[in-house]
Amino acid sequence: MILRSLNALYGRLAADERYQVAPPGYSRQKVTFKVVLTSGGELHAIEDARQSSDGRLRPRQVLVLGGTKPSGSGLNPCFLWDNSQYMLGFKADDKKPERTRRTFNAFRTRHLECEDAIGSPAYSAVCRFLEAWDPDRASDHPVLEDAAVTGFGVFQIQGRAAFVHEDPAVDRWWRCQMDEQGSSVEGQCLVTGALAPLARIHKKIRGVAGAQGAGGSIVGFNEDAYESYGKSQSYNAPVSEDVAFRYVTALNALLDGPMREKHRLVFGDTTVAFWTDRPTATEDIFIEFAREGSGVVEAVDAQDEGRRQRVERFLRALREGGEAYSDLEADPEGTPFFLLGLSPNAARISVRFFERGSLAHLLDNLRRHHRDIGLGRRPASGKRRPDPEFPAAWMLLAQTARETKDIPPILAGPLMRAIVGGLRYPEGLYAAVLRRVHADRTVNYLRCCVIKGYLNRNLDREVSMSLDPDRLDPAYRLGRLFAALEKTQKDALGENLNRTIRDGFYSSASATPRSVFPKLLRTYQHHIAKLEGGLRVNRERLIQAIFDPLETFPANLSLADQGLFAIGYYHQTNDFYTKRDESADDEGTDN
Repeated sequence: MILRSLNALYGRLAADERYQVAPPGYSRQKVTFKVVLTSGGELHAIEDARQSSDGRLRPRQVLVLGGTKPSGSGLNPCFLWDNSQYMLGFKADDKKPERTRRTFNAFRTRHLECEDAIGSPAYSAVCRFLEAWDPDRASDHPVLEDAAVTGFGVFQIQGRAAFVHEDPAVDRWWRCQMDEQGSSVEGQCLVTGALAPLARIHKKIRGVAGAQGAGGSIVGFNEDAYESYGKSQSYNAPVSEDVAFRYVTALNALLDGPMREKHRLVFGDTTVAFWTDRPTATEDIFIEFAREGSGVVEAVDAQDEGRRQRVERFLRALREGGEAYSDLEADPEGTPFFLLGLSPNAARISVRFFERGSLAHLLDNLRRHHRDIGLGRRPASGKRRPDPEFPAAWMLLAQTARETKDIPPILAGPLMRAIVGGLRYPEGLYAAVLRRVHADRTVNYLRCCVIKGYLNRNLDREVSMSLDPDRLDPAYRLGRLFAALEKTQKDALGENLNRTIRDGFYSSASATPRSVFPKLLRTYQHHIAKLEGGLRVNRERLIQAIFDPLETFPANLSLADQGLFAIGYYHQTNDFYTKRDESADDEGTDN
Protein backbone atom coordinates (compact mmCIF):
# COMPACT_ATOMS: atom_id res chain seq x y z
CA MET A 1 0.00 0.00 0.00
CA ILE A 2 2.90 2.38 0.72
CA LEU A 3 4.53 1.81 -2.67
CA ARG A 4 1.18 2.08 -4.45
CA SER A 5 0.47 5.43 -2.79
CA LEU A 6 3.93 6.79 -3.65
CA ASN A 7 3.66 5.49 -7.22
CA ALA A 8 0.41 7.43 -7.63
CA LEU A 9 2.01 10.51 -6.06
CA TYR A 10 4.80 10.59 -8.67
CA GLY A 11 2.46 11.63 -11.48
CA ARG A 12 1.18 14.59 -9.48
CA LEU A 13 4.65 15.78 -8.45
CA ALA A 14 6.10 15.39 -11.95
CA ALA A 15 3.48 17.81 -13.26
CA ASP A 16 4.39 20.45 -10.63
CA GLU A 17 7.61 22.35 -11.40
CA ARG A 18 8.08 23.29 -7.74
CA TYR A 19 9.05 19.71 -6.86
CA GLN A 20 11.66 19.38 -9.62
CA VAL A 21 10.91 15.67 -10.02
CA ALA A 22 13.24 13.82 -12.39
CA PRO A 23 11.99 11.66 -15.29
CA PRO A 24 13.05 7.98 -15.52
CA GLY A 25 16.76 7.57 -16.16
CA TYR A 26 17.64 10.90 -14.55
CA SER A 27 17.96 12.33 -11.06
CA ARG A 28 18.40 15.65 -9.35
CA GLN A 29 21.67 16.01 -7.50
CA LYS A 30 23.29 18.64 -5.31
CA VAL A 31 25.95 20.27 -7.50
CA THR A 32 28.55 22.41 -5.75
CA PHE A 33 31.30 22.87 -8.37
CA LYS A 34 31.73 22.86 -12.14
CA VAL A 35 34.70 22.17 -14.40
CA VAL A 36 34.68 24.80 -17.16
CA LEU A 37 36.52 23.79 -20.36
CA THR A 38 37.41 25.48 -23.62
CA SER A 39 35.90 24.09 -26.81
CA GLY A 40 39.20 22.29 -27.39
CA GLY A 41 39.12 20.53 -24.02
CA GLU A 42 41.60 22.69 -22.10
CA LEU A 43 40.78 23.63 -18.52
CA HIS A 44 39.51 27.19 -18.21
CA ALA A 45 38.54 27.15 -14.51
CA ILE A 46 37.07 25.11 -11.70
CA GLU A 47 34.28 27.23 -10.28
CA ASP A 48 31.98 27.21 -7.28
CA ALA A 49 28.49 26.30 -8.55
CA ARG A 50 26.64 26.92 -5.30
CA GLN A 51 23.91 29.54 -5.00
CA SER A 52 23.56 32.18 -2.31
CA SER A 53 20.41 31.82 -0.19
CA ASP A 54 19.67 33.49 3.14
CA GLY A 55 23.27 34.61 3.35
CA ARG A 56 24.57 31.06 2.90
CA LEU A 57 25.98 29.12 -0.04
CA ARG A 58 23.74 26.16 -0.86
CA PRO A 59 24.13 23.41 -3.48
CA ARG A 60 22.34 23.84 -6.79
CA GLN A 61 19.80 21.17 -7.69
CA VAL A 62 20.71 19.96 -11.21
CA LEU A 63 19.02 17.31 -13.36
CA VAL A 64 21.76 14.80 -14.29
CA LEU A 65 22.03 11.53 -16.17
CA GLY A 66 21.40 8.45 -14.05
CA GLY A 67 20.96 8.22 -10.30
CA THR A 68 23.01 7.89 -7.15
CA LYS A 69 25.18 4.80 -7.16
CA PRO A 70 24.45 2.19 -4.46
CA SER A 71 26.93 1.79 -1.60
CA GLY A 72 29.38 -1.09 -2.00
CA SER A 73 29.20 -0.92 -5.79
CA GLY A 74 32.98 -0.72 -6.20
CA LEU A 75 34.38 1.57 -8.89
CA ASN A 76 31.18 2.84 -10.45
CA PRO A 77 31.60 6.27 -12.10
CA CYS A 78 28.58 8.37 -12.96
CA PHE A 79 28.20 9.87 -16.44
CA LEU A 80 29.34 13.48 -16.89
CA TRP A 81 28.89 14.18 -13.18
CA ASP A 82 30.28 12.80 -9.93
CA ASN A 83 32.27 13.77 -6.87
CA SER A 84 35.76 15.27 -7.12
CA GLN A 85 37.43 11.87 -6.60
CA TYR A 86 36.00 10.48 -9.82
CA MET A 87 35.99 13.66 -11.90
CA LEU A 88 39.39 15.03 -10.93
CA GLY A 89 41.17 12.39 -8.84
CA PHE A 90 41.08 14.73 -5.84
CA LYS A 91 39.86 14.37 -2.26
CA ALA A 92 40.56 16.76 0.60
CA ASP A 93 42.63 15.13 3.37
CA ASP A 94 42.91 12.01 1.25
CA LYS A 95 43.98 8.96 3.28
CA LYS A 96 43.72 6.55 0.33
CA PRO A 97 45.33 8.37 -2.62
CA GLU A 98 45.82 5.15 -4.60
CA ARG A 99 42.10 4.38 -4.57
CA THR A 100 41.30 7.98 -5.48
CA ARG A 101 43.58 7.67 -8.51
CA ARG A 102 41.81 4.43 -9.52
CA THR A 103 38.39 6.13 -9.31
CA PHE A 104 39.58 8.86 -11.69
CA ASN A 105 40.99 6.28 -14.10
CA ALA A 106 37.66 4.42 -14.09
CA PHE A 107 35.82 7.71 -14.77
CA ARG A 108 38.17 8.57 -17.64
CA THR A 109 37.94 5.09 -19.19
CA ARG A 110 34.16 5.04 -19.14
CA HIS A 111 33.89 8.37 -20.93
CA LEU A 112 36.56 7.72 -23.54
CA GLU A 113 34.89 4.45 -24.51
CA CYS A 114 31.66 6.30 -25.44
CA GLU A 115 33.12 9.17 -27.49
CA ASP A 116 32.63 7.66 -30.95
CA ALA A 117 29.06 6.55 -30.21
CA ILE A 118 27.98 9.96 -28.94
CA GLY A 119 29.55 12.17 -31.60
CA SER A 120 29.22 15.48 -29.76
CA PRO A 121 31.90 18.23 -29.94
CA ALA A 122 31.13 19.26 -26.35
CA TYR A 123 31.50 15.67 -25.17
CA SER A 124 34.75 15.30 -27.11
CA ALA A 125 36.08 18.37 -25.28
CA VAL A 126 35.48 16.53 -22.00
CA CYS A 127 37.35 13.50 -23.36
CA ARG A 128 40.35 15.65 -24.36
CA PHE A 129 40.37 17.14 -20.87
CA LEU A 130 40.26 13.72 -19.20
CA GLU A 131 43.11 12.45 -21.40
CA ALA A 132 45.35 15.36 -20.44
CA TRP A 133 44.33 15.97 -16.81
CA ASP A 134 46.89 15.33 -14.08
CA PRO A 135 45.17 14.85 -10.67
CA ASP A 136 48.16 16.39 -8.92
CA ARG A 137 47.08 19.74 -10.40
CA ALA A 138 43.79 19.69 -8.48
CA SER A 139 45.43 21.14 -5.38
CA ASP A 140 46.07 24.32 -7.39
CA HIS A 141 42.35 25.06 -7.25
CA PRO A 142 41.38 26.05 -3.66
CA VAL A 143 37.68 26.05 -4.53
CA LEU A 144 37.80 22.24 -4.32
CA GLU A 145 38.79 22.37 -0.64
CA ASP A 146 35.38 23.87 0.15
CA ALA A 147 32.86 23.38 -2.63
CA ALA A 148 33.78 19.78 -3.49
CA VAL A 149 33.64 18.36 0.03
CA THR A 150 29.96 17.37 0.14
CA GLY A 151 28.52 17.93 -3.34
CA PHE A 152 28.95 16.83 -6.93
CA GLY A 153 30.48 18.45 -9.98
CA VAL A 154 29.51 18.81 -13.66
CA PHE A 155 31.20 19.87 -16.89
CA GLN A 156 30.53 23.07 -18.84
CA ILE A 157 31.98 24.56 -22.02
CA GLN A 158 33.17 28.15 -21.70
CA GLY A 159 30.62 30.65 -22.98
CA ARG A 160 27.68 28.21 -22.86
CA ALA A 161 24.91 28.30 -20.30
CA ALA A 162 24.03 24.60 -20.55
CA PHE A 163 26.11 21.85 -18.98
CA VAL A 164 27.72 19.20 -21.19
CA HIS A 165 25.33 16.46 -20.06
CA GLU A 166 22.46 18.64 -21.35
CA ASP A 167 23.84 18.59 -24.91
CA PRO A 168 21.13 17.20 -27.27
CA ALA A 169 23.46 14.58 -28.77
CA VAL A 170 24.48 13.36 -25.32
CA ASP A 171 20.86 13.23 -24.17
CA ARG A 172 19.75 11.23 -27.24
CA TRP A 173 22.53 8.69 -26.69
CA TRP A 174 21.65 8.40 -23.02
CA ARG A 175 17.98 7.68 -23.74
CA CYS A 176 19.00 4.91 -26.12
CA GLN A 177 21.22 3.41 -23.44
CA MET A 178 18.33 3.43 -20.96
CA ASP A 179 16.13 1.55 -23.43
CA GLU A 180 18.80 -1.11 -23.96
CA GLN A 181 19.69 -1.54 -20.28
CA GLY A 182 16.28 -2.64 -19.05
CA SER A 183 16.07 -5.68 -16.79
CA SER A 184 16.12 -9.06 -18.50
CA VAL A 185 13.87 -10.49 -15.77
CA GLU A 186 10.17 -9.97 -16.32
CA GLY A 187 7.37 -10.67 -13.88
CA GLN A 188 4.15 -9.39 -12.42
CA CYS A 189 4.62 -6.13 -10.54
CA LEU A 190 3.17 -6.27 -7.01
CA VAL A 191 2.11 -2.63 -7.25
CA THR A 192 0.42 -2.40 -10.65
CA GLY A 193 -0.20 -6.07 -11.44
CA ALA A 194 1.27 -5.58 -14.92
CA LEU A 195 3.89 -7.82 -16.54
CA ALA A 196 7.04 -5.72 -16.87
CA PRO A 197 10.85 -5.79 -16.39
CA LEU A 198 11.53 -6.10 -12.65
CA ALA A 199 13.96 -3.96 -10.67
CA ARG A 200 16.89 -5.94 -9.28
CA ILE A 201 17.99 -3.18 -6.89
CA HIS A 202 15.87 -0.25 -5.73
CA LYS A 203 17.44 3.19 -5.47
CA LYS A 204 18.19 4.89 -2.14
CA ILE A 205 15.81 6.99 -0.06
CA ARG A 206 17.41 10.23 1.09
CA GLY A 207 16.39 12.79 3.67
CA VAL A 208 15.73 10.40 6.58
CA ALA A 209 17.34 11.90 9.69
CA GLY A 210 20.11 9.70 11.09
CA ALA A 211 20.38 7.52 7.97
CA GLN A 212 23.56 7.14 5.94
CA GLY A 213 24.51 10.10 3.77
CA ALA A 214 24.02 8.11 0.57
CA GLY A 215 20.53 7.12 1.70
CA GLY A 216 18.91 3.81 2.60
CA SER A 217 16.56 1.24 1.14
CA ILE A 218 13.07 0.29 2.24
CA VAL A 219 13.03 -2.68 -0.17
CA GLY A 220 16.07 -4.93 -0.38
CA PHE A 221 17.47 -8.40 0.35
CA ASN A 222 21.14 -9.02 1.05
CA GLU A 223 21.17 -12.41 2.81
CA ASP A 224 20.15 -15.87 1.68
CA ALA A 225 18.01 -16.26 4.79
CA TYR A 226 15.59 -13.63 3.48
CA GLU A 227 15.25 -15.16 0.03
CA SER A 228 12.81 -17.85 -1.11
CA TYR A 229 11.62 -19.77 -4.17
CA GLY A 230 14.99 -19.31 -5.84
CA LYS A 231 14.55 -15.53 -6.03
CA SER A 232 17.49 -13.24 -5.26
CA GLN A 233 17.80 -9.60 -4.22
CA SER A 234 14.68 -7.50 -4.88
CA TYR A 235 13.13 -10.14 -7.11
CA ASN A 236 11.76 -11.50 -3.81
CA ALA A 237 9.47 -8.45 -3.78
CA PRO A 238 8.84 -8.04 -7.52
CA VAL A 239 8.38 -4.39 -8.42
CA SER A 240 8.75 -3.14 -11.97
CA GLU A 241 11.66 -0.87 -12.83
CA ASP A 242 9.25 1.93 -13.67
CA VAL A 243 7.39 1.71 -10.34
CA ALA A 244 10.66 1.36 -8.39
CA PHE A 245 11.89 4.57 -9.97
CA ARG A 246 8.59 6.39 -9.43
CA TYR A 247 8.12 5.58 -5.75
CA VAL A 248 11.74 6.35 -4.84
CA THR A 249 11.70 9.62 -6.79
CA ALA A 250 8.40 10.71 -5.25
CA LEU A 251 9.55 9.98 -1.70
CA ASN A 252 12.90 11.70 -2.26
CA ALA A 253 11.03 14.76 -3.57
CA LEU A 254 9.13 14.94 -0.27
CA LEU A 255 12.09 14.27 2.01
CA ASP A 256 15.05 15.79 0.20
CA GLY A 257 13.67 18.09 -2.49
CA PRO A 258 13.07 21.84 -2.63
CA MET A 259 9.57 21.41 -1.11
CA ARG A 260 10.74 19.33 1.85
CA GLU A 261 9.78 21.99 4.42
CA LYS A 262 6.14 21.50 3.43
CA HIS A 263 6.20 17.71 3.56
CA ARG A 264 8.93 16.57 5.97
CA LEU A 265 8.99 16.61 9.77
CA VAL A 266 11.68 15.16 12.03
CA PHE A 267 9.99 13.99 15.21
CA GLY A 268 12.27 12.29 17.71
CA ASP A 269 14.02 9.49 15.81
CA THR A 270 11.27 9.40 13.19
CA THR A 271 11.19 11.30 9.91
CA VAL A 272 7.60 11.91 8.86
CA ALA A 273 6.40 12.50 5.29
CA PHE A 274 2.92 13.94 4.75
CA TRP A 275 0.98 14.42 1.52
CA THR A 276 -2.50 14.43 0.03
CA ASP A 277 -3.57 13.05 -3.34
CA ARG A 278 -4.09 16.56 -4.70
CA PRO A 279 -2.89 20.05 -3.66
CA THR A 280 -4.83 21.10 -0.54
CA ALA A 281 -4.73 23.81 2.11
CA THR A 282 -4.15 21.14 4.77
CA GLU A 283 -1.09 19.83 2.92
CA ASP A 284 0.23 23.37 2.78
CA ILE A 285 -0.14 23.84 6.55
CA PHE A 286 -0.03 20.49 8.35
CA ILE A 287 3.74 19.97 8.67
CA GLU A 288 4.35 23.53 9.83
CA PHE A 289 1.46 23.16 12.29
CA ALA A 290 2.95 19.88 13.56
CA ARG A 291 6.28 21.69 13.96
CA GLU A 292 4.99 24.92 15.53
CA GLY A 293 1.55 24.16 16.97
CA SER A 294 -0.57 27.29 17.31
CA GLY A 295 2.69 29.26 16.91
CA VAL A 296 2.26 28.64 13.18
CA VAL A 297 0.38 31.95 13.04
CA GLU A 298 3.49 33.84 14.17
CA ALA A 299 5.64 31.98 11.63
CA VAL A 300 3.61 33.21 8.65
CA ASP A 301 5.17 36.05 6.68
CA ALA A 302 3.26 39.25 7.46
CA GLN A 303 3.15 40.02 3.73
CA ASP A 304 1.56 36.66 2.82
CA GLU A 305 -2.06 37.46 3.52
CA GLY A 306 -3.37 34.47 1.57
CA ARG A 307 -1.37 31.99 3.64
CA ARG A 308 -2.35 33.72 6.86
CA GLN A 309 -6.00 33.28 5.98
CA ARG A 310 -5.46 29.59 5.23
CA VAL A 311 -3.72 29.10 8.57
CA GLU A 312 -6.55 30.85 10.40
CA ARG A 313 -9.12 28.66 8.61
CA PHE A 314 -7.12 25.58 9.60
CA LEU A 315 -7.06 26.58 13.27
CA ARG A 316 -10.76 27.46 13.16
CA ALA A 317 -11.48 24.00 11.74
CA LEU A 318 -9.71 22.47 14.76
CA ARG A 319 -11.72 24.63 17.15
CA GLU A 320 -15.14 24.29 15.59
CA GLY A 321 -15.20 21.23 13.30
CA GLY A 322 -18.27 20.56 11.14
CA GLU A 323 -18.88 23.31 8.60
CA ALA A 324 -15.46 24.82 9.32
CA TYR A 325 -13.93 21.86 7.44
CA SER A 326 -15.70 22.95 4.28
CA ASP A 327 -14.33 26.47 4.68
CA LEU A 328 -10.83 24.94 4.68
CA GLU A 329 -11.20 22.22 2.01
CA ALA A 330 -13.54 21.79 -0.95
CA ASP A 331 -14.06 18.07 -0.27
CA PRO A 332 -12.69 17.05 3.15
CA GLU A 333 -14.53 13.70 3.11
CA GLY A 334 -13.31 12.70 -0.35
CA THR A 335 -9.69 13.87 -0.17
CA PRO A 336 -7.23 11.24 1.12
CA PHE A 337 -4.15 12.05 3.20
CA PHE A 338 -1.04 9.92 3.77
CA LEU A 339 1.40 9.99 6.68
CA LEU A 340 4.56 7.86 6.52
CA GLY A 341 6.98 7.51 9.44
CA LEU A 342 10.54 6.31 8.70
CA SER A 343 13.54 5.59 10.94
CA PRO A 344 17.17 4.79 10.08
CA ASN A 345 18.42 1.21 10.42
CA ALA A 346 22.04 0.94 9.26
CA ALA A 347 21.97 0.93 5.42
CA ARG A 348 18.22 0.37 5.47
CA ILE A 349 15.20 2.39 6.47
CA SER A 350 12.48 1.05 8.77
CA VAL A 351 8.83 1.93 8.30
CA ARG A 352 7.55 2.99 11.72
CA PHE A 353 3.98 3.68 10.69
CA PHE A 354 1.76 4.44 7.72
CA GLU A 355 -1.55 6.23 8.26
CA ARG A 356 -4.08 7.13 5.59
CA GLY A 357 -7.67 8.30 5.49
CA SER A 358 -9.77 11.32 4.56
CA LEU A 359 -8.86 14.86 5.53
CA ALA A 360 -12.10 15.02 7.53
CA HIS A 361 -10.88 11.99 9.50
CA LEU A 362 -7.50 13.66 10.07
CA LEU A 363 -9.05 16.91 11.25
CA ASP A 364 -11.44 15.00 13.53
CA ASN A 365 -8.54 13.21 15.18
CA LEU A 366 -6.53 16.42 15.55
CA ARG A 367 -9.57 18.05 17.19
CA ARG A 368 -10.03 15.10 19.51
CA HIS A 369 -6.35 15.15 20.48
CA HIS A 370 -6.38 18.82 21.38
CA ARG A 371 -9.69 18.41 23.18
CA ASP A 372 -8.31 15.50 25.20
CA ILE A 373 -5.17 17.39 26.27
CA GLY A 374 -6.78 20.84 26.50
CA LEU A 375 -6.30 22.78 29.77
CA GLY A 376 -6.88 26.28 31.02
CA ARG A 377 -3.97 28.44 29.93
CA ARG A 378 -2.20 31.33 31.55
CA PRO A 379 -1.62 34.44 29.41
CA ALA A 380 1.76 36.06 28.86
CA SER A 381 3.25 37.73 31.92
CA GLY A 382 6.47 39.71 31.83
CA LYS A 383 9.01 37.60 29.93
CA ARG A 384 6.77 34.55 30.19
CA ARG A 385 5.16 33.52 26.91
CA PRO A 386 1.51 32.46 26.91
CA ASP A 387 0.72 28.76 27.02
CA PRO A 388 0.02 27.50 23.46
CA GLU A 389 -3.57 26.71 22.58
CA PHE A 390 -2.41 23.86 20.33
CA PRO A 391 0.93 22.51 21.63
CA ALA A 392 3.14 20.93 19.00
CA ALA A 393 3.72 17.21 19.45
CA TRP A 394 7.45 17.71 20.05
CA MET A 395 6.63 19.98 22.97
CA LEU A 396 4.78 17.13 24.64
CA LEU A 397 7.58 14.70 23.83
CA ALA A 398 10.14 17.09 25.31
CA GLN A 399 8.46 16.80 28.72
CA THR A 400 9.73 13.23 29.07
CA ALA A 401 13.41 14.15 29.54
CA ARG A 402 15.65 16.89 30.85
CA GLU A 403 17.46 17.22 27.53
CA THR A 404 16.37 16.48 23.98
CA LYS A 405 19.05 13.82 23.53
CA ASP A 406 17.56 11.84 26.43
CA ILE A 407 14.02 11.56 24.99
CA PRO A 408 13.16 7.85 24.69
CA PRO A 409 13.30 7.13 20.94
CA ILE A 410 10.51 4.57 21.18
CA LEU A 411 7.90 7.26 21.99
CA ALA A 412 7.93 9.45 18.87
CA GLY A 413 6.26 7.07 16.42
CA PRO A 414 3.48 5.86 18.78
CA LEU A 415 2.69 9.42 19.85
CA MET A 416 2.32 10.62 16.25
CA ARG A 417 0.13 7.61 15.44
CA ALA A 418 -2.03 8.32 18.49
CA ILE A 419 -2.55 11.92 17.42
CA VAL A 420 -3.24 11.30 13.73
CA GLY A 421 -5.02 7.95 14.06
CA GLY A 422 -7.06 8.67 17.19
CA LEU A 423 -5.36 5.79 19.05
CA ARG A 424 -4.42 5.42 22.71
CA TYR A 425 -1.42 7.46 23.85
CA PRO A 426 1.73 5.41 24.53
CA GLU A 427 1.92 4.19 28.13
CA GLY A 428 5.58 5.13 28.27
CA LEU A 429 4.81 8.78 27.56
CA TYR A 430 2.64 9.12 30.68
CA ALA A 431 5.10 7.20 32.87
CA ALA A 432 8.06 9.28 31.63
CA VAL A 433 6.26 12.57 32.33
CA LEU A 434 5.34 11.45 35.85
CA ARG A 435 8.98 10.55 36.47
CA ARG A 436 10.05 14.02 35.37
CA VAL A 437 7.45 15.62 37.66
CA HIS A 438 8.77 13.61 40.62
CA ALA A 439 12.38 14.36 39.68
CA ASP A 440 12.17 18.16 39.43
CA ARG A 441 8.78 18.86 41.11
CA THR A 442 7.64 20.97 38.18
CA VAL A 443 3.95 20.70 37.32
CA ASN A 444 3.57 22.85 34.22
CA TYR A 445 1.01 23.28 31.46
CA LEU A 446 2.59 20.92 28.91
CA ARG A 447 3.15 18.10 31.39
CA CYS A 448 -0.40 18.34 32.60
CA CYS A 449 -1.58 18.28 28.98
CA VAL A 450 0.08 14.87 28.61
CA ILE A 451 -1.37 13.66 31.91
CA LYS A 452 -4.88 14.88 31.09
CA GLY A 453 -4.77 13.32 27.63
CA TYR A 454 -3.73 9.95 29.06
CA LEU A 455 -6.41 9.99 31.75
CA ASN A 456 -9.09 11.03 29.28
CA ARG A 457 -8.28 8.72 26.40
CA ASN A 458 -6.54 5.71 27.90
CA LEU A 459 -8.39 5.39 31.22
CA ASP A 460 -11.74 7.05 30.39
CA ARG A 461 -11.33 9.31 33.44
CA GLU A 462 -12.76 12.56 32.19
CA VAL A 463 -10.84 15.62 33.30
CA SER A 464 -12.12 19.18 32.92
CA MET A 465 -10.09 21.98 31.36
CA SER A 466 -10.14 24.15 34.48
CA LEU A 467 -10.84 23.87 38.21
CA ASP A 468 -13.72 21.55 39.08
CA PRO A 469 -14.68 22.34 42.72
CA ASP A 470 -17.32 19.59 42.73
CA ARG A 471 -14.98 16.74 41.82
CA LEU A 472 -14.70 14.33 44.76
CA ASP A 473 -11.83 12.04 43.73
CA PRO A 474 -9.45 11.91 46.72
CA ALA A 475 -6.36 12.24 44.49
CA TYR A 476 -7.75 15.36 42.79
CA ARG A 477 -8.74 16.86 46.16
CA LEU A 478 -5.32 16.16 47.61
CA GLY A 479 -3.65 17.87 44.64
CA ARG A 480 -5.84 20.93 45.19
CA LEU A 481 -5.10 20.83 48.94
CA PHE A 482 -1.36 20.66 48.32
CA ALA A 483 -1.58 23.69 45.99
CA ALA A 484 -3.58 25.64 48.62
CA LEU A 485 -1.05 24.81 51.34
CA GLU A 486 1.82 25.93 49.11
CA LYS A 487 0.03 29.18 48.23
CA THR A 488 -0.58 29.86 51.91
CA GLN A 489 3.13 29.38 52.60
CA LYS A 490 4.04 31.86 49.84
CA ASP A 491 1.46 34.41 50.99
CA ALA A 492 2.81 34.18 54.52
CA LEU A 493 6.56 34.14 53.81
CA GLY A 494 6.85 35.70 50.34
CA GLU A 495 6.95 34.43 46.77
CA ASN A 496 10.75 34.22 46.48
CA LEU A 497 11.36 31.36 48.89
CA ASN A 498 14.48 29.25 48.49
CA ARG A 499 12.48 26.11 49.22
CA THR A 500 8.71 25.69 49.18
CA ILE A 501 6.71 22.69 50.37
CA ARG A 502 6.49 21.68 46.70
CA ASP A 503 10.28 21.47 46.51
CA GLY A 504 10.46 19.36 49.64
CA PHE A 505 7.31 17.25 49.68
CA TYR A 506 5.60 17.03 46.27
CA SER A 507 6.87 13.57 45.32
CA SER A 508 6.02 11.94 48.63
CA ALA A 509 2.71 13.80 48.95
CA SER A 510 1.54 12.57 45.54
CA ALA A 511 2.65 8.97 46.16
CA THR A 512 2.14 8.39 49.92
CA PRO A 513 -0.24 11.12 51.19
CA ARG A 514 -0.78 9.62 54.64
CA SER A 515 2.87 9.99 55.56
CA VAL A 516 3.10 13.65 54.50
CA PHE A 517 -0.17 15.61 54.79
CA PRO A 518 -0.52 15.54 58.61
CA LYS A 519 2.89 17.19 58.85
CA LEU A 520 1.96 19.76 56.18
CA LEU A 521 -1.27 20.66 57.97
CA ARG A 522 0.64 21.35 61.20
CA THR A 523 2.98 23.65 59.27
CA TYR A 524 -0.05 25.25 57.63
CA GLN A 525 -1.27 26.45 61.04
CA HIS A 526 1.87 28.55 61.43
CA HIS A 527 1.51 29.99 57.93
CA ILE A 528 -2.20 30.86 58.18
CA ALA A 529 -1.53 32.69 61.41
CA LYS A 530 0.63 35.18 59.53
CA LEU A 531 -2.17 36.13 57.14
CA GLU A 532 -4.49 38.96 57.92
CA GLY A 533 -8.07 40.05 57.30
CA GLY A 534 -10.15 38.71 54.44
CA LEU A 535 -7.25 36.77 52.93
CA ARG A 536 -6.99 34.60 56.04
CA VAL A 537 -10.73 33.99 56.22
CA ASN A 538 -11.02 33.12 52.53
CA ARG A 539 -8.04 30.78 52.66
CA GLU A 540 -9.42 28.93 55.69
CA ARG A 541 -12.76 28.53 53.90
CA LEU A 542 -11.05 27.17 50.79
CA ILE A 543 -8.95 24.67 52.74
CA GLN A 544 -12.04 23.51 54.63
CA ALA A 545 -14.07 23.17 51.41
CA ILE A 546 -11.35 21.06 49.82
CA PHE A 547 -10.77 18.99 52.94
CA ASP A 548 -14.38 18.22 53.96
CA PRO A 549 -15.12 15.39 51.45
CA LEU A 550 -11.90 13.60 52.44
CA GLU A 551 -12.58 10.95 55.04
CA THR A 552 -8.93 9.99 55.44
CA PHE A 553 -5.58 10.29 53.74
CA PRO A 554 -4.85 7.30 51.47
CA ALA A 555 -1.70 5.39 52.29
CA ASN A 556 -0.71 5.19 48.62
CA LEU A 557 -1.84 6.58 45.26
CA SER A 558 -1.67 4.56 42.03
CA LEU A 559 0.10 5.95 38.96
CA ALA A 560 -3.28 7.01 37.55
CA ASP A 561 -4.16 8.81 40.79
CA GLN A 562 -0.76 10.47 40.88
CA GLY A 563 -1.64 11.98 37.51
CA LEU A 564 -4.98 13.15 38.88
CA PHE A 565 -3.11 14.64 41.88
CA ALA A 566 -0.96 16.64 39.44
CA ILE A 567 -4.08 17.85 37.58
CA GLY A 568 -5.71 18.95 40.86
CA TYR A 569 -2.54 20.78 41.82
CA TYR A 570 -2.34 22.47 38.41
CA HIS A 571 -6.02 23.46 38.38
CA GLN A 572 -5.91 24.99 41.85
CA THR A 573 -2.61 26.79 41.25
CA ASN A 574 -3.81 28.11 37.90
CA ASP A 575 -7.02 29.31 39.55
CA PHE A 576 -5.03 31.30 42.13
CA TYR A 577 -2.90 33.05 39.52
CA THR A 578 -5.75 33.55 37.06
CA LYS A 579 -7.71 35.40 39.73
CA ARG A 580 -4.65 37.47 40.55
CA ASP A 581 -4.14 38.36 36.86
CA GLU A 582 -7.80 39.27 36.49
CA SER A 583 -7.62 41.44 39.61
CA ALA A 584 -4.57 43.25 38.24
CA ASP A 585 -6.42 43.86 34.97
CA ASP A 586 -9.40 45.32 36.80
CA GLU A 587 -7.19 47.67 38.79
CA GLY A 588 -5.56 48.84 35.59
CA THR A 589 -8.96 49.60 34.07
CA ASP A 590 -10.05 51.63 37.07
CA ASN A 591 -6.96 53.78 36.84
